[in-house]
Amino acid sequence: MNRKKMSETKKINRSDLKKICAKVLEIEARVLTSISRGVDDSFAIAIEYLLACSGRVVILGVGKSGHIGGKIAATLASTGTPAFFVHAGEASHGDMGMIVSADLVVAISNSGETSELTVLLPMIKRLGVKLISMTGSESSSLAKASTVHLHVKVLEEACPLGLAPTSSTTAALAIGDALAVALLQARGFTESDFAKAHPGGALGRRLLIKVEDIMHSGAQMPVVLSGVSVSEALREISRAGLGVAAVLSALGDVVGVFTDGDLRRMLDAGHDLRIAPVEDFMTKDCEMVTADILAAEALNIMQDKKINALLVTDSQGALAGILNMHDLLLAKVF
Repeated sequence: MNRKKMSETKKINRSDLKKICAKVLEIEARVLTSISRGVDDSFAIAIEYLLACSGRVVILGVGKSGHIGGKIAATLASTGTPAFFVHAGEASHGDMGMIVSADLVVAISNSGETSELTVLLPMIKRLGVKLISMTGSESSSLAKASTVHLHVKVLEEACPLGLAPTSSTTAALAIGDALAVALLQARGFTESDFAKAHPGGALGRRLLIKVEDIMHSGAQMPVVLSGVSVSEALREISRAGLGVAAVLSALGDVVGVFTDGDLRRMLDAGHDLRIAPVEDFMTKDCEMVTADILAAEALNIMQDKKINALLVTDSQGALAGILNMHDLLLAKVF
């Protein structure tokens, strides 16, 4: 049996829907502007405590504030501040054990009277843990119990009923972002640091993967000596399947590279590949990189020079490997 509808859905045209969306954004923008003007020393003091924390930053919240807290914890953790979220309701049933004296707690509650949070205040005080609160009421129980209180009062929720947390949660999220950004700048957090926390992302791959991690080395390298014929070089190229062969002198020094392009130019000129020496048709001034550079740097060189492979050398200049464009594609260094 179908459940009886609590109310009839209103028919609203597109123009009105757009106006509703715009109004919500305008309200929340006004709220953020108002809060930005109210930033005072308490924000700087909170950041100083966060910087001095030798443990982890523990974010506490319930309901919508809990969802915001989870996002703030994730942002802090990915930008150099070890942090995790604990649901305040679960904290009073055992999860308080996750918090130790070296930690710092950030509690989020619009009213500052959320029972699941206020019941934890004696335990937080007993642990000697610094408490930063984010509330909309300076006179609330949570604000009064805090080491530092961040006043995040909103004059208007975007919800026309004034019931659903909208502007208030947006404000809390923005304050969390502001704290995270201030902390990363104070710590001198870099792109490389960010990549270490995001090894599976595109930025992580670009900033962490080095040429030595993906190049072909050892028996995988197609290598010939300078005295061989072009046909022998082609057999080596076919064996390795990289489209190139490094050409070495009798002493093992790199003297050039023979590529598919060199072969095409040779055949266009009518030369006999069975007897033609490879050194007469190889590319002598070939591009080479060291194994310790980022794969992203090698990609830039290949794109700039319009080539599909690079010879790789070690710190002494000896051939260490060969890198081609397919290796970069497989590693997703783009």
